Amino acid sequence: MPALHSRRTAVVAVALTAAALVAIPSAAAAGAGGRSDRTAAVRKAVVGGHARNVIMLLGDGMGDSEITIARNYQVGADGRLALDHLPMTGEYTTYAVQKDHPELPDYVTDSAASGTGWATGHKTYNGAISVLPDGTPVPTVLELAKRAGYRTGDVTTAELQDATPAVLVAHVVDRGCKGPQSMDGCAVNAKENGGAGSIAEQLVQTGPDVMLGGGQQYFDQVVQAGRFQGRTVAQQAQATGYQVVRTADQLSRVTPGQKVLGTFGPNNLDLEWVGPTPTAVGTASSTCSANTARTASQPHLDDMATKAISLLDRESRGSRHGFFLQIEGASIDKQDHAANPCGQIGETVEFDKAVGTAMAYQRSHPDTLVIVTADHGHTSQIVETGTTTTGATATLRTHDGADMTISYATAPIGSSQQHTGTEVRVAAAGPQAANVTGVTNQTDLFFTMARALGLRH
Repeated sequence: MPALHSRRTAVVAVALTAAALVAIPSAAAAGAGGRSDRTAAVRKAVVGGHARNVIMLLGDGMGDSEITIARNYQVGADGRLALDHLPMTGEYTTYAVQKDHPELPDYVTDSAASGTGWATGHKTYNGAISVLPDGTPVPTVLELAKRAGYRTGDVTTAELQDATPAVLVAHVVDRGCKGPQSMDGCAVNAKENGGAGSIAEQLVQTGPDVMLGGGQQYFDQVVQAGRFQGRTVAQQAQATGYQVVRTADQLSRVTPGQKVLGTFGPNNLDLEWVGPTPTAVGTASSTCSANTARTASQPHLDDMATKAISLLDRESRGSRHGFFLQIEGASIDKQDHAANPCGQIGETVEFDKAVGTAMAYQRSHPDTLVIVTADHGHTSQIVETGTTTTGATATLRTHDGADMTISYATAPIGSSQQHTGTEVRVAAAGPQAANVTGVTNQTDLFFTMARALGLRH
């Protein structure tokens, strides 16, 4: 496959094979699904009862188009990604509600409102972090799990203060209130006004056992009031029992026994892949390559997922309760906004490696519920090969040796592409997995996870 012409080619190929990203020959793939009776396999996959662990993996902006684009490029049209192998699959609706008229839908959600939906079971307005439209905080699945005695983790390739990781641990009226010196939109939540503080402060106060991602700049901001006034949020974390690590090497040496906060960049983590920029007149057919600007000091998403699962598994051994872990592939969305097909595909492939890691754990720990989903749809579309659209297009040579043209057309060229209001895939394996089948609402996922863990809400 003419994909990565770089030092990571062999590493990626081995890892993807291990994660079951196997390209199936066309004849075999075309016949296998059509000739096989899967009734018994589906029956076997329907498991009720409680789960010891829940691992939720979320590809931000990873709609059906983004999955198909990554599959075509990486393993071919008849291949299957790791996320394609989960036995129970459905779609869920993603709409938010209007802030001033919460009885009315807002058909296109952002990551804050959508995350609040699955994290709390409540709909809210775009920009809200686990608060109702009137600003009232509502408990999250991670908070409930922690109170019940589960170990907890929050992993992302974005800033840890970004919407998706934030909805599990924080409650603010505006997603932009990421640090104690960045509270202009959240005066009611500011520590100096008697509130719970910024997202960064609430991350530390809620206290997941494992937090890994970016956003170092907000942990370096100074607390404005309360017990830790005058110290940075990172210093607050250390004072409350966190081991703070800032490189991949430091993370690799972390052992169980202490909470860990890993921040591996000032903002979002660097991209996995780079490639052509779409234009109004298209591009010549080309392939993606590794991002050579990405340094070894930043762990990859699968590295963070592997470490988080290992730490949480070992720390919960001997306990009545296991763990809850969320893992986000954040920059699928961010590169869709940027109309960057190789950036988007590379992040999806890396996310899929993390899915493979979670599924490998689930196979040896069948009392684990694994869920793979997205928070909303996005812009990228596969269009007729070699054509142009009213937006921008680029053409990539896929695993099949064929050309695939991708279009971005929800905003003018050079502007941020928009989310879409489509329903998105949700798939699962393990106890309670059958509850994702059919067409459900995003808020239903909260109740599925809470029921699996036996949480009272």
